[in-house]
Amino acid sequence: MSTGKYGDDFKEQVVLEVINKDRTISSVAQSYGLVSQTVGLWVKKYRESHPEVSGSGEVVESAEIRRLRRELRESQAEVEFLKKAAGLLREGCSVSARYAFIVSEEGNYTITLMCRCLEVSKSGYLDWKRRPMSDTEVRRIDLTHRVRASFEASDATYGYRRIHAELVRMGVVVCVDTVRTIMAEEGLVAVQPRLRVRTTIPAKDIDEREDLVGRDFHADAPGLKWVGDITYIPTWAGFCYLATVLDCCTKKVVGYAIADHMRTSLIQDALTMAVKNCPHTRGVTIFHSDRGSQYTSEAFAHTLSDYGIRASCGKTGVCWDNAWAESFNATLKNERVHRMVYPTREKAIRDIVWWIELRYNQKRLHSSLGYRTPNEV
Repeated sequence: MSTGKYGDDFKEQVVLEVINKDRTISSVAQSYGLVSQTVGLWVKKYRESHPEVSGSGEVVESAEIRRLRRELRESQAEVEFLKKAAGLLREGCSVSARYAFIVSEEGNYTITLMCRCLEVSKSGYLDWKRRPMSDTEVRRIDLTHRVRASFEASDATYGYRRIHAELVRMGVVVCVDTVRTIMAEEGLVAVQPRLRVRTTIPAKDIDEREDLVGRDFHADAPGLKWVGDITYIPTWAGFCYLATVLDCCTKKVVGYAIADHMRTSLIQDALTMAVKNCPHTRGVTIFHSDRGSQYTSEAFAHTLSDYGIRASCGKTGVCWDNAWAESFNATLKNERVHRMVYPTREKAIRDIVWWIELRYNQKRLHSSLGYRTPNEV
């Protein structure tokens, strides 16, 4: 198979999805974000260069092996479909909702398989499909498609409230309870947070810096109140450490730095980036943190003084005093880090920068901002 924008291994993987799994070219193309004609051309070329593959796509072999392969494909398809349709098997779910889900998946699975899994008759489904759908049913199917699209676009991180807010931003009139019901029927569950690992190293000789924030993580304008923290990113090559500076008005990450150490220079670099990205007011802007040794160091105190930024620290060991920074770290871990594997520090750094700049600051909706993104404030 020829080389080009896509490698041979990728092309073969896509082609075998069509050949070995009895899926349609259009459904495979949609799964990979490709054009159907492109996938069709790859399949044709593959068959031309592999004469042992028959027109139906199965390798010419014994009837027993063909039967076993078919049964394996059907079992895999059934498991895959049941994962998608888990919410529809709960007690009280209507038959119409199951029928509507079958319609939405017709290009991906056989009707016989879907009806069997959802415990509805094939004849009943076909009768339902032949009759004209009511306006309510048409709208429900459309809403289901929109909810699933929004959920998948969020990388399975949005719950029903954020998905509802995103639909409203798109001009869709729908109540939040309907979105919640649809997500339950579709088995759409947002990723759940894990337990947090503490990375703060308390200073041995901490000073008497005041807490100028008092757990009030709001500000009337950008650049007036910032919070910061350090968190770790695991990789196969060892830990990376991320220092961030968050603006309390916009909830935006205005500064960050990533390195293989937690020295004071890490947080100094993050603060310097924040100063460049977000105008601040000398003698007014506050930078708040926990009482980790880096933040209470003399070197960092000099950096704050040079920029005319007022230092603020929470109490030792009281996470609520720096709750907004802690919350950001939990979001980063839950929505990205815990779902990724980083072979190298370089890969981790590239991915974290992408997530901060293109996902968090630009696309992620915040309830505290009226379901706007930080860049929109």
